[in-house]
Amino acid sequence: MDAFNALMGGFSNALQPATLLWGFIGCFVGTVVGVLPGLGPALTIALLLPLTYHVPATSMFVMFAGIYYGAAYGGSTTSILLNTPGETSSMVTALEGNKMARKGRAGQALTTAAIGSFVAGTIGTLALTFFAPWVVEAALKFGPAEYFSLMVLSLVAVSAVLGNSLLRGMLALALGLLLGMVGVDLQTGQPRFTFGRPELLDGIEVTVAAVGLFAVGEAMYLAWQGRSSEPGSVMKLSGRLWLSAQDWARSWKAWLRGACFGFPIGAMPAGGAELPTLLSYYTEKKLTRHPEEFGHGAIEGVAGPEAANNAAAAGVLMPLLTLGIPTSATAAIMLSAFEGYGIQTGPQLFSTQGGLVWTLIASLYIGNVILLVLNLPMVGLWVKLLRIPPPWLYAGIIVVSVIGVYGAGNSVFNVGLLFVFGAVGYLMRRFDFPAAPVLVGLILAPLAEQSMRQALTISQGEWSTFVTRPLSATLLAIAVVLAVAPALWRRLRSPG
Repeated sequence: MDAFNALMGGFSNALQPATLLWGFIGCFVGTVVGVLPGLGPALTIALLLPLTYHVPATSMFVMFAGIYYGAAYGGSTTSILLNTPGETSSMVTALEGNKMARKGRAGQALTTAAIGSFVAGTIGTLALTFFAPWVVEAALKFGPAEYFSLMVLSLVAVSAVLGNSLLRGMLALALGLLLGMVGVDLQTGQPRFTFGRPELLDGIEVTVAAVGLFAVGEAMYLAWQGRSSEPGSVMKLSGRLWLSAQDWARSWKAWLRGACFGFPIGAMPAGGAELPTLLSYYTEKKLTRHPEEFGHGAIEGVAGPEAANNAAAAGVLMPLLTLGIPTSATAAIMLSAFEGYGIQTGPQLFSTQGGLVWTLIASLYIGNVILLVLNLPMVGLWVKLLRIPPPWLYAGIIVVSVIGVYGAGNSVFNVGLLFVFGAVGYLMRRFDFPAAPVLVGLILAPLAEQSMRQALTISQGEWSTFVTRPLSATLLAIAVVLAVAPALWRRLRSPG
């Protein structure tokens, strides 16, 4: 009942005209970002981070949530009409969606994707509403030792999940932890790694690092990649948009099953959206009464994965808001936005920033309705966006990044730092190093260090406190499993 009352309070705030406008802007921008190949919600939110210096926190996070959900919606358009997934979570949609488009059923494919996204997004948001307080209640029992172990779990999960190689993820994380040590030591008051630059005494600006790594670095990588790649052909929007009775009958169960895969897996520290979309696809392939259509344009192969994708988007917000664990690149950027406002995510967030959290959750319900209205009638507009020349997009991203970073602090040093991080981000993408662990390490390093010192002070210097406390030991054990399980799994699967 407390969660319901808090949600009603969130709706009263989210339905204010100004907040609604920010939500609509976020949904619109997110859909555009999802439609345009190569761009994603992480890049876009990073690009808008300088606005955190001028826009209230509630309005900003409502817009960010709209961008996040909108990109999940819009990604299906590119996958179906261009066979080019903008996000890895949309890859599975392209398998059957583009085949449907080639058979003249692009309209039905886009419709089942949009309605499935709405249904699963709403189910995922309901689960977030009523399960999040339970997670918070359990997490409020954490002490400094448990917080440190939770930080370790967060760092290991991000480095293990957001990359193709655990070693590369750990190296990226080590770079982030090193950058997080820059500035004045809070206990001794001594400057660390500042190289005599007064601009670094307060540490590296998270906004500058995020925009450089994700926006400038990604734009440089896409521009480099575009020189050697041929653009795909956009399928014409054909077929009626509305679903037939048979399409409805084949889609609605896939929507529900996809939601059941998406939310719980998305909420796991090592979850993400790729695994539930794959599980949904193979489940529909096993359960279908039309197996001959799979691989040739089966509507269940679009409905299920798209539902799983959007439910996972709601699931990713669960560990971010309740525990402060980002399980995707976009969540890592949103974590940096909280940092920019001086807000610490985790169990205390619901008590210290309850109004913001419940307004954000309420805006997700409203955003799902806005996105359904945006996606179905305006498909023709989204198709036209696919014809924007990519070089215009890349140049625009870099120009907006520079203007935003300079306007936030009027600092030429920060602009130079922006391009340093941009070059690092480009090299990391070029050589397949994940950028998100760098950002997470930069944010969580000071918090982990502080929790570790507090725990050691309480235990009078006994390092065993981290393994003798049951909850702390459990979190560390999970971190170890996440670190070693992928290697063990590969070894078990390898022949011989």
